[in-house]
Amino acid sequence: MEGLSILIPTYNYGCTALVRQLLEQASRISVPFEIIVAEDGSDDETSVRQNQTINSLEHCRLLHREQNTGRASIRNFLASQAAYSRLLFIDSDMMVRRGDFLDKYLHTNAPVVDGGIEVNGALPGNLRYNYEKAAEHQHTAEKRLQQPYLDFHTANFMISRELMLRHPFDVRYRYYGYEDVAFGKSLKEGGIGILHIDNPLSFEVFETNDQFLQKTEEGLRTLYQFRAELADYSRLLQHVESLPHPLLSLLRMLYRCFGKSIRSQLAGTHPSLFLFKIYKLGYYLNYKHIVYGKFITFVPKN
Repeated sequence: MEGLSILIPTYNYGCTALVRQLLEQASRISVPFEIIVAEDGSDDETSVRQNQTINSLEHCRLLHREQNTGRASIRNFLASQAAYSRLLFIDSDMMVRRGDFLDKYLHTNAPVVDGGIEVNGALPGNLRYNYEKAAEHQHTAEKRLQQPYLDFHTANFMISRELMLRHPFDVRYRYYGYEDVAFGKSLKEGGIGILHIDNPLSFEVFETNDQFLQKTEEGLRTLYQFRAELADYSRLLQHVESLPHPLLSLLRMLYRCFGKSIRSQLAGTHPSLFLFKIYKLGYYLNYKHIVYGKFITFVPKN
């Protein structure tokens, strides 16, 4: 059925403000629409209670899954529940700051359209903010068009429902990270083009430094698990491949000797982006040792 389904996966995050922003814009568009929010096994009572008000809003539905199934599976589930031909996926921690956001999508006719993000809400002591802000210039529509599959992200994109059902997200990506990279690879292999446009959502809510480090580490474990499949689609893997073996050995040793100290610095009030890059490389290169608790005390999720 012709129309627009706005689909928002969420986990332990209250997104009623985002839903109301979208509803206000959607009430002015010329096609039928719906907004569906899916709780992916959320167990935070405050955010779950807040999101329950979504069911009282016109054209809006809240779906609650008891078990957390992961970022890939929840998007496939949302697509299966959608009624309309166009699916607009939005991460729950985004905000709408442009009055023509929905209209701009509706005036495109590509099978997949990536609108991008912009970074707002200055928090100079926050590692996630510093990291995203430093990379923001690389994520303009012009830059993303240069490598459309490598620079595809799921925070803000539209896709036809029929295409999404034929090319679902890979549910093996159960934990944080790289499900979007794998999806971009799937689209490329299927000969499906991605249109990148300047239609960003605003990213302005950032987790603590320690929380971001935990997510980064989980993403690196995901990358290691699927390293053979993502070799040509991950900049970190490309970087590792390009480094000479003596330097790789040095990075492994630096992490083994100073990994805990670097992590403490990154979790503090003045995190260094240079050290963050070193930490990510060292963590990835020492993954096998990390699994067995040889150099640090935590064990990754299975």
